[in-house]
Amino acid sequence: AAGRRFEEGRRKARLMEQEVLSRLRTLPDGDWKADETRRMIDRVRTFIGYREYPKYGIVCRFFVYKQALLAEAERLVREGVLSGKEDAFFLTFQEFHEAVRSRRVDEQLVRRREEAFRSYRALTPPRVLTSDGEALTGAYRRDDVPAGALTGLPVSAGTVEGRARVVLDMAEADLEAGDILVTVFTDPSWSPLFVGIAGLVTEVGGLMTHGAVIAREYGLPAVVGVDRATRLIRDGQRIRVHGADGYVELLP
Repeated sequence: AAGRRFEEGRRKARLMEQEVLSRLRTLPDGDWKADETRRMIDRVRTFIGYREYPKYGIVCRFFVYKQALLAEAERLVREGVLSGKEDAFFLTFQEFHEAVRSRRVDEQLVRRREEAFRSYRALTPPRVLTSDGEALTGAYRRDDVPAGALTGLPVSAGTVEGRARVVLDMAEADLEAGDILVTVFTDPSWSPLFVGIAGLVTEVGGLMTHGAVIAREYGLPAVVGVDRATRLIRDGQRIRVHGADGYVELLP
C-alpha cells in the first residue's frame, strides 16, 4: 500500500510539473522561466526531506533509551521492587536511578501518580484556552451539511468512505489498509500509522497541527476539531470523510 501510494504521488507530481512548465513556456521569456522553475523543483525535492532527519534521529535514540529503561524495569519487577514495568513511567529519572541503586521504591508515590494520570486522562480539555487561562467555548453553526453529520475543520482535501477505527492508544492500534483513523490527536510517534490508512478524523487540531500536516503530505482526506469524535463514532462503523468541506457522515 505504501509503495503504491508513493508511486501514485510521484506520478501526479510529474504530471503537475509538466503542466506548470508548459504554462510557463507560453509566457514572455517562457523557456528561461521554465528552466529556472525546473531547477527550483529539483532543489526542493532534493532538500525538503532533510528537515525530517533530525526528528528521525531523535525518535530512534529515544526508542533505544526507552528499551533500555524498560529492560531495567523488568529486572526490578523480577526482584519485586516494582509491581509492573510500566511503573517506571511514574518515576522521574533520578527516582528511577535511585530505585535501581537501592532496590527500593516508594510504592505509594507510584500509585498516587498512576491514579493522577488516569484522572487527568479522563478529562476533556477545552478546545481553545487563552494565554490568560480563559476557556473559550462555542459550536459550529452550519446549514450546508447532511443531517447528523459531525462538523470540524477541513485540513486535507478529498472524500473517502471506509471503516472507522477508533484508537485511543497507539500501542493498541489494529488498522488495515483503507481504514479511517479516528482519534483524539496525533503526534510524530503516530506517523507510521498513516502509511496504510485512507483518512483521518481527530477531536483536537488545526491547519498546522501534526495530523493535518501529515495527512496533506500523504494525500489523505482529513477533518480535525471534531467534538467528541471518538465517542460519537463507533469503532468499525462506516463513515465518509469530506476533507474539503470539513464534515464526517455516519453511514448505516
